[in-house]
Amino acid sequence: MAEAHQAVAFQFTVTPDGIDLRLSHEALRQIYLSGIHSWKRRFIRFKNGIITGVYPASPSSWLFVVVGVISTMNTRMDPSLGLIARITQRIPTWGYLTNQSQKMILSGVLFGTGLWVTVLLTMRYTLKKLLSYHGWMFEQHGKISTTSKIWMGLVKIFSGPKPMLYSFQTSLPHLPVPPVKKTVKRYLESVRPLMDDQEFKRMEGLAKDFEKNLGPKLQWYLKLKSWWATNYVSDWWEEYVYLRGRGPIMVNSNYYGMDFLYIIPTHIQAARAGNAVHAVLLYRAELDRQDIKPLMVQNTVPMCSAQHERTFNTCRIPGIETDTIQHVKDSKHIVVYHMGRYFKVWVYHDGRLLKPREIEQQMQRILEDKYEPQPGEEKLAALTAGDRIPWANARKLFFSNGKNKLALDTVEKAAFFLTLDDTEQNSKKDGSLISVDSYAKSLLHGKCYDRWFDKSLTFVVFKNGKMGLNAEHSWADAPVVAHLWEYVMATDYHQLGYVEDGHCKGEINPNLPAPQRLSWDISEECQETIERSLSVAKALADDVDFHSFLFDTFGKGIIKKCKTSPDAFVQLALQLAHYRDKGKFCLTYEASMTRLFREGRTETVRSCTMESCNFVLAMMNPDKTHDEKLKLFRLASEKHQNMYRHAMVGEGIDRHLFCLYVVSKYLGVDSPFLKEVLSEPWRLSTSQTAQQQPELFDLVNRPDTISSGGGFGPVADDGYGVSYIIVGENVIHFHVSSKLSCPETDSHAFGKHIREAMVDILALFNIHVNSSK
Repeated sequence: MAEAHQAVAFQFTVTPDGIDLRLSHEALRQIYLSGIHSWKRRFIRFKNGIITGVYPASPSSWLFVVVGVISTMNTRMDPSLGLIARITQRIPTWGYLTNQSQKMILSGVLFGTGLWVTVLLTMRYTLKKLLSYHGWMFEQHGKISTTSKIWMGLVKIFSGPKPMLYSFQTSLPHLPVPPVKKTVKRYLESVRPLMDDQEFKRMEGLAKDFEKNLGPKLQWYLKLKSWWATNYVSDWWEEYVYLRGRGPIMVNSNYYGMDFLYIIPTHIQAARAGNAVHAVLLYRAELDRQDIKPLMVQNTVPMCSAQHERTFNTCRIPGIETDTIQHVKDSKHIVVYHMGRYFKVWVYHDGRLLKPREIEQQMQRILEDKYEPQPGEEKLAALTAGDRIPWANARKLFFSNGKNKLALDTVEKAAFFLTLDDTEQNSKKDGSLISVDSYAKSLLHGKCYDRWFDKSLTFVVFKNGKMGLNAEHSWADAPVVAHLWEYVMATDYHQLGYVEDGHCKGEINPNLPAPQRLSWDISEECQETIERSLSVAKALADDVDFHSFLFDTFGKGIIKKCKTSPDAFVQLALQLAHYRDKGKFCLTYEASMTRLFREGRTETVRSCTMESCNFVLAMMNPDKTHDEKLKLFRLASEKHQNMYRHAMVGEGIDRHLFCLYVVSKYLGVDSPFLKEVLSEPWRLSTSQTAQQQPELFDLVNRPDTISSGGGFGPVADDGYGVSYIIVGENVIHFHVSSKLSCPETDSHAFGKHIREAMVDILALFNIHVNSSK
């Protein structure tokens, strides 16, 4: 299958007798069915657009109101208090509107529509105001005030019975701009434990000067933007933090998600890919229909769903100064990479989605293809792994026309990218989890040329059936990808399943067109550019020290008995572990969501506080009593929870200061305070991967179906990146990254400190568990 021929609707040859035209009925049939499929999708989008556009009302409610108004008119009642009569007087006599009764009916329809729109806007405004209340978040766990109970009841009433994915978008409040004075005060409080008295006094002087002089001017522009734009942070955050970065996105920005930890449903690579791809496409279909339920806090408060819009058919496009995000509305194919070759695989046939067994059939055809890669093809994706400027130049020089442009368009406009990896990962059967480190590194960077790092999603299926994914970060944050991944794993294992011999259920289809090899013409000059990018990427990948491990000594169930937040417990354990590892405190980043607001993304929780430092120092002091340590832990835990809540409701520190800095750059003014704040390194960067759909997994009866979550690379050259997922009641999985080139860091040693810190903190509560696991 060196080159697959694309189906054409007709062929013709010129003969002495004229033109011999031969129509391909099968090709015409596929074109017809493809058109039907496209129109169905357009109709569904149009219908859902109307339903979402009028939420929390409904199209049928308009008919109910109009019919009700006209019915009351027939009973000689005037629900409009004379307004309908005034409208009737102003309707001209033309066309079919020749008598008074017809004009009255039209006036009734117009008044009913106006009344309906007024009620709709009032409901939407009321819901937005209700969702702007966040007092419920600061109440003690398990003790809800009467005010919050009434508020929750009103939110449920105005939210409607069956919201779709994007139903709440127009009702979500805008992210508020905090006062400069509050942000500066919180910032100084956050850096106090990291500075000595002299350093802090100097920083306090810079902060006060900024608060008094430049700050109010920058704040005015920021408030102006917040009134005009949907979200005053998100567009700048996407552009300046992600798209303008000129270094490699592999390791530095992209992140990964893991498969089930203990089980591999089938060891047949093509079969696992068949089920996984089908499950992903089922999710995409639900996304297009908006059938996915919006994420709700406490099953009441909706979160923004805007990030879901670019999950599929999306690719990051390199530029000289800044990258861009390309998103197409629909894509009927995926691109598959295997052993250095690229294949285009259509995922629809006969106007329907391919079944799992049919996708397996296509994957097996690719695995059995024996042709060698074309010159330069094997390592082509290294361009997406290296620095951005060389890739942007190469794209313009070598991929702007001809077959290279056509092939590149096929990759960039695919629904997603799939790698059939030729290695086995996490394949030990003796219960050992040593190979999880290698598995994590493979998902994070692979061989640096066998993942298309610019695609929104790159799924990886290994030779032994293990799978995972690598996600580009600019278009959305990890919770959006995690929601998809939970669905894929649950659908693959619990719904689709496999037959006894490991193949997908169903029958093969001999009529499927074979996957198409993409055709490239990679010049020697381009190959040299590829090799240079690969050299940069490989040096970065080889420097990553990764340790991914399961902590099953105890989990959320035991922590809740301590009457504290599981996240706060883990964060304080990380502070203790870091101090034991490095003998000092550092600026700590924990990602929090601001999706309670429209187009919200993330905010930073600065986990290293005066309270956490006091607790850590007490744990290191043998003279401190058990009760003193426990008291300090509770103070630190409460402080952390309070900061997390403030971050979620738009009262964080870092996004506000970041936007003030951007405004200062636009105005061409320098701020020593902002410049120093934005240059401070995060030597401990942390993130929790929250389970969003626990109902999909029965961890009580099937504890082997736990997921390992996902992770990311180190943020600072001399620091750690830590991701963790709290799975069920008994397990926490950690992912620790650092750089081998740094003599001060060691991911495995830090992992050991985390385990010890978790156990030592639990000991304060006199709750004993088996720590030998």
